[in-house]
Amino acid sequence: MLVVEDDDRIRLSLTLALEDEGYDVTAVGTAEQGLAAFRAAPVETVLVDLMLPGMDGFDCIRELRKGSDVAIVVVSARDDTHDIVAALEAGADDYVVKPVAVKELTARLRALRRRAHAAPAQPRAMVFGDLEVAPDVGEVRLAGRDVALTRTEFRLLVELAQASGRVLSRAQLLKSVWDYDFGDERVVDVHVGRLRRKVEHDPADPQHVVTVRGFGYKLR
Repeated sequence: MLVVEDDDRIRLSLTLALEDEGYDVTAVGTAEQGLAAFRAAPVETVLVDLMLPGMDGFDCIRELRKGSDVAIVVVSARDDTHDIVAALEAGADDYVVKPVAVKELTARLRALRRRAHAAPAQPRAMVFGDLEVAPDVGEVRLAGRDVALTRTEFRLLVELAQASGRVLSRAQLLKSVWDYDFGDERVVDVHVGRLRRKVEHDPADPQHVVTVRGFGYKLR
């Protein structure tokens, strides 16, 4: 695991707490150091602060996302809705607000790990108009063209596909995709927005991933 945190005290406390939970931790103080460490030795999970010297956390996330679907969790004191949405839009999988409750953080990390290693639940291709979802091989095609999704986006799409047209609430998706019994449902909304930009011909007028107002989302 890689921790990118500029506050020496917080970086040390996170490192010690995560090591106590059995994680092998590399901790650095800047985004630039974090990116260099990741390129030298990729890890499964990156924890990143937003307020970093030099390159900020948002740009760090974007750089990580350019060539990897690594699990990214933001750990930040910034709890404004705009910051949370912006971090998720940049490519983060989850967002934890400081001060960090170690039990909550490790629960979220375990959920991320389970999601990353979960076996596909339905080994056949599913077709929705010109959108094809193949869980067994981790592939998605739109009008015959391969679509590149992050692991979280793919799991979200598969959950909607397996619902066979049923509406899934945000709470249901938070549980099935993120494996959380708690959490901010905005995470779901932002990931749906990111998913639409990849699997819709016109994300402003979605034809596949549609909103059922007052209920949730479904795949049509």
